[in-house]
Amino acid sequence: MVQRAKKIYLASETEEEPTAPQAALRDFSQPWLDLNDKAVLVTGGTGSFGHHFVRSVIARYKPRRLIIFSRDELKQYEMQQLFPQEQHPFMRFFIGDVRDRDRLDLAMRDVDYVIHAAALKQVPTAEYNPFECIRTNVFGAENVVYAALRRNIRRVIALSTDKAANPVNLYGASKLASDKIFVAANNLAGADATRFAVVRYGNVFGSRGSVVPFFRRLAESGASELPITDPRMTRFWITLTQGVNFVLSSMEMMRGGEIFVPKIPSTTITGLASLMGPHLGQKVVGIRPGEKLHETMIPADDAHWTVELDDRYVILASFAAAAREAYLNRGARPVAEDFAYSSDTNPEKLDARGLQTMLQEAMK
Repeated sequence: MVQRAKKIYLASETEEEPTAPQAALRDFSQPWLDLNDKAVLVTGGTGSFGHHFVRSVIARYKPRRLIIFSRDELKQYEMQQLFPQEQHPFMRFFIGDVRDRDRLDLAMRDVDYVIHAAALKQVPTAEYNPFECIRTNVFGAENVVYAALRRNIRRVIALSTDKAANPVNLYGASKLASDKIFVAANNLAGADATRFAVVRYGNVFGSRGSVVPFFRRLAESGASELPITDPRMTRFWITLTQGVNFVLSSMEMMRGGEIFVPKIPSTTITGLASLMGPHLGQKVVGIRPGEKLHETMIPADDAHWTVELDDRYVILASFAAAAREAYLNRGARPVAEDFAYSSDTNPEKLDARGLQTMLQEAMK
């Protein structure tokens, strides 16, 4: 049983086994997707991912159009100040909700690629507002699929979460349903050009709502201790740059029906707290409802559909025999029958140096 309100003081270095953190921080930049003269739409584009995605696309490509689709006019206004029309004439901002299929259909006109990032993501919010969560995360996914099919979008890739694997809360269950919708959408497309896939990764370093800015605020405000849910807790970590690169490279690689999972490092929550507040105490406050002790991105039950590449795993659709052969031909390897990809058994664990590298990347 977890003892609450107990202070745990750690040394400045974590007790995790040392690793080569630079080798673990892959950039996921290959294969390279060409977005020059292409039209790209991002649902939920005013979030942390959307901001970083826009910056990355502007730095690398000259798209024909880059469309931000979201429902918050204030966030869109603030984003327009960062990317003014005079400097970026290809930028477009559409007010709309993924619950509105007609609005999605209109926004996707003459679009080549769609990244579906819109979702209700806060676990407690989803638990308290289950109907709203389902309408956005599940019905919204269905609407994106139908609009993409009608507009003959080339490729659609949806952002998922580790919480969709063996879900224990409504948010995870809704994202599992969304994943299934996007995978099965390839059957609806048939011989048409539209293809759908999913990317699934863990916690994003420094994104809104993550523990990193929360710990930073506490440390900067003069707090004497940081709250720890459970000293045993482990989490996967990825930076926004890695996440954007992973989405783009997976979109180039996809054949339809895949769930792409990056090879990323994990660490204990106490190790993260020790880095961000090396001189602060740590208070155990207990796991919140719906929260897991460890994260799983590939359950053992999916091992027989999973192949491994140098920088990622690919969970293939059961109907995608040709895709499996294609991945094996490009050097993919089937994983072991009892394989599972979880943060506690992940062989790639970050030491203090690796965590510092990710923190510096998040603060750029």
